[in-house]
Amino acid sequence: MQKQRPLISRTVWILSLVSLFADFASEMLYPVVPVYLKEIGFSIALIGILEGFAEFVVGLSKGFFGKLSDDTGRRLPFIRWGYALSAMSKPMMAIFTWPAWIFLARSTDRMGKGLRTAARDALLAAESTHGNRGRIFSFHRGWDTVGAVLGPLFALAFLQWFPGQYRSLFFWALVPGVVSIALLFLLREKPAATQPAAHRVPFSPFSYLSYWKQSSPEYRHLLRGLLLFALGNSSDAFLLLQAKAITGSDSITIGAYIFYNIVYALSAYPMGILADRWGMKKTLVSGLLIFVAVYTGFAFNTSIAGVFILFFLYGIYAAATEGISKAWIANLAPAEKRGTAIGFYTSWQSICTLVSSSAAGLIWTAGGHTFMFLSAAALTLISLGWLVTGKIGKRPMPEG
Repeated sequence: MQKQRPLISRTVWILSLVSLFADFASEMLYPVVPVYLKEIGFSIALIGILEGFAEFVVGLSKGFFGKLSDDTGRRLPFIRWGYALSAMSKPMMAIFTWPAWIFLARSTDRMGKGLRTAARDALLAAESTHGNRGRIFSFHRGWDTVGAVLGPLFALAFLQWFPGQYRSLFFWALVPGVVSIALLFLLREKPAATQPAAHRVPFSPFSYLSYWKQSSPEYRHLLRGLLLFALGNSSDAFLLLQAKAITGSDSITIGAYIFYNIVYALSAYPMGILADRWGMKKTLVSGLLIFVAVYTGFAFNTSIAGVFILFFLYGIYAAATEGISKAWIANLAPAEKRGTAIGFYTSWQSICTLVSSSAAGLIWTAGGHTFMFLSAAALTLISLGWLVTGKIGKRPMPEG
């Protein structure tokens, strides 16, 4: 009798734990980075430009390394080096405070994300099927978000004992980053499906762009809607800055961010199950409607209780969209091109975030936070209109 394949494979478990520790390292810094940057002289506009520039770096690299992963048929080298670069970048931000150095450190972190993202997601897709892909991607996102709970909790406790000692946190973040790299050596490389050499586009840094013409109409319609949304979805740093302005407290702001990640972590896997049963389109559209409510709320809210309510809703939104969108894309791509398909999307998503974060910082500076949040909500409504008009996901690609 053939041995039944477990619903959650060993590879998925290890990748999930890797993401947990990597996100522990990143998220123990994320709530304090905007505050730290302001302390060393960065303006709101410059913070927006920094976040946008960092996303531009990751945007260029995701598509490049996604296609390279497909062409070589290898995933692990990209995943390992990606997590290693991100781990090494953490203490860099504390060594010097020169703007150019901060940009370099942030870009190194994002380059690591660009190296690993498409290869890791292609490996997750290979460990799943059309019937359970939503829950597998959401399972991974859920454990990733557990790290996003533990990281800010550590930061909160540390700052209670050592108020204002932001730089020390950057050095402590190296520890979980190293653990994430060590876990990756428990994985063994499996041959991935590759397309025949005769069918490959001559390789260049931008050769992954040719996938747009090769992809299905369903894939292109989905990406147009997702990228339109990305143009309105700026860095979460702006939510944290507004939360700090309302609460007046680092501890409460970090606490609200922890609360958001707890909601996200607990909701991710159930949302993945819902997407597999109810449909990815319905689940994702519902999540985007919640995003509109959250950003509209941040435009007008002035109470601490309102901050926690909005971050609760934001956790539901994230659980209903982030893993689901990639699982949906994986369903619309052939196995030998999943790295390219996911890399193409995440690449352009990051470039859109460059525009969004840079514009958000400038809009906030010129017109205030209310106008910035309402503009994002309005653009999201337009992307929703596009997504609900298309018949997407009706013809998933056969498994490789």
